[in-house]
Amino acid sequence: MKRRDLLSLASVPLLAACATPPTPAPVPPSEAALAATPPAPAASAVAALAPPPPREWRAAWIATVANIDWPSKPGLSAEAQQAEIKALCDTAVRIGLNALILQVRTSADALYESGLEPWSEYLTGTQGQHPGYDPLAVWLAEARARGLELHAWINPYRARHSTARSALAETHIGRSRDWVKHYGDQLWMDPGEPAAAEQTLAVVRDILSRYAVDGIHIDDYFYPYPVTDPATKQEVDFPDDASWQRYAAKGGSLGRHDWRRYNVNTLVQRLYTLAHEVRPGTRVGVSPFGIPKPAARPAGISGFSQYDKLYADVELWLREGWMDYLAPQLYWPRSQTAQAFEPLLQAWRASNPLGRPIHPGLFTSRINDTDKSWPPDEVLAQIDIIRRASPGSGHIHFSMAALSQNRKGIADALRAGPYAQP
Repeated sequence: MKRRDLLSLASVPLLAACATPPTPAPVPPSEAALAATPPAPAASAVAALAPPPPREWRAAWIATVANIDWPSKPGLSAEAQQAEIKALCDTAVRIGLNALILQVRTSADALYESGLEPWSEYLTGTQGQHPGYDPLAVWLAEARARGLELHAWINPYRARHSTARSALAETHIGRSRDWVKHYGDQLWMDPGEPAAAEQTLAVVRDILSRYAVDGIHIDDYFYPYPVTDPATKQEVDFPDDASWQRYAAKGGSLGRHDWRRYNVNTLVQRLYTLAHEVRPGTRVGVSPFGIPKPAARPAGISGFSQYDKLYADVELWLREGWMDYLAPQLYWPRSQTAQAFEPLLQAWRASNPLGRPIHPGLFTSRINDTDKSWPPDEVLAQIDIIRRASPGSGHIHFSMAALSQNRKGIADALRAGPYAQP
């Protein structure tokens, strides 16, 4: 089941070997510490939040997977792709944004010059084919010229997206690594295999070593969203028997679900440490599914549990400070009681004892030409809620297409309303 399907069903329980030496790991916390469920913070934690940043962070995701935002279609010339980059950056400035989050790794591929992974098929239509220029370098130059931050967004574990049409390039890990697994209609790196983590960490080191991006960003795809067998209607478990049995044979003491969370916890902790070692001052952002774990939810909130299904213990990461900002995907309207926007925002703020900036993800692309479209006023009202809760903090629009197309006048409304002042 895809994330977009889960969003529409959120009210029920089920609702993105290294070529360089492995990244040395910091001394990790114990298995028990990484797998442990943190205690719910006291209500007074909200009062202890750090002062807001000096300016409101107004960002948008630039999704490249399936050509959602850019390039508009695969196979455009290098000149046409670069013209689109300039136009999107101009649009961002005109609306009043000050940051863009560009997806540079959709599925063990690259939208930049890489010796580790092949060129993304979303550029040329053929995975591994050079687009004739370095997209990330151009995005950086154009963003810098306009005073925009640029964060590099990667998917840590996905190896092939369901929309992929091109054959895997000869250098793609899906051709040669037994820790890449079929799951549903995608390929997925097994988070229980140490080599999978080393691959992702090598990619992060490579990006931050060669590109002066302002941040590294990961989204909600850790273990994959569950797939249902169409014949049995039962949820299909992720195929990690080999890595699980290897762990158990070595005397591992965690249960299987805690072990899965330990694998993800370790990657997040190492990625945070690595990013700050390689490029001091960079910001590490995490954008998880928007509903907290069941034990941390306010009264009346229900829905999909990323803690139990994606094995993402986001509350632990906040408590330990393994991110510089959190961007929970609050993709529901204010009136949807079981996933109401404001209670969810307050729940994440209450789980934030270190006062990390919280920049909620807004489902601006829900403004469209269907009968289920949101009115632009829904997004404006959500921005007002964020401002009242955390003046000067910020938010992120998913995604840039809705703004560049000015759907139902949303870009004009932002420019004339909440973004009227810099």
